[in-house]
Amino acid sequence: MFNEEKAAQIAAYFLQKRGEKMSYLKLMKLMYLADRESMAEFDESMTDDSWFSMDKGPVLSSVLNLIQGSSRSGQWDAWIAEAHVAHEVVLARPELNRDSFDELSDADIEILESVWSRFGKMTRWELVSFTHDECSEWRDPNKSALPISPQDVFQALGKTEFESEELAAGIFQRRQLQEVLGRLR
Repeated sequence: MFNEEKAAQIAAYFLQKRGEKMSYLKLMKLMYLADRESMAEFDESMTDDSWFSMDKGPVLSSVLNLIQGSSRSGQWDAWIAEAHVAHEVVLARPELNRDSFDELSDADIEILESVWSRFGKMTRWELVSFTHDECSEWRDPNKSALPISPQDVFQALGKTEFESEELAAGIFQRRQLQEVLGRLR
């Protein structure tokens, strides 16, 4: 099940690294690459969001809705604010430290640092090109949106078809269990 608080903290972490402001296109690409890296390292998505191929590359569906304002909540807004410049977001909480990111494990932070180190200096358009060229799970949606399955990501990361099916089934089972547990609360 999508963890909005964790997604907001991931976004805030990258915004803090960038100087508290960034185009949301660049932020989306960094977050997608972090999610993908988490799947490569731990066979798990960091955000447990749904992924889609869109014209400018792969996106995290729920995060995109939060950034664009089509779904908003206090969890996201406590961390991320719209900038006065179009298509940018800003950090809503300046002066964060490691303890502020209580939803992020040390392993998550290592992945975020790795992604920032490799991709943080790239422009949003360089990241769009990179995800088009290097993320083979992305398919040109022709002005639409196409879902990206966990199996597609695992195969793009070099897992066999069988391994990809097994790992994707595990993700779907955990999501179902989390939904059931969420309804019981």
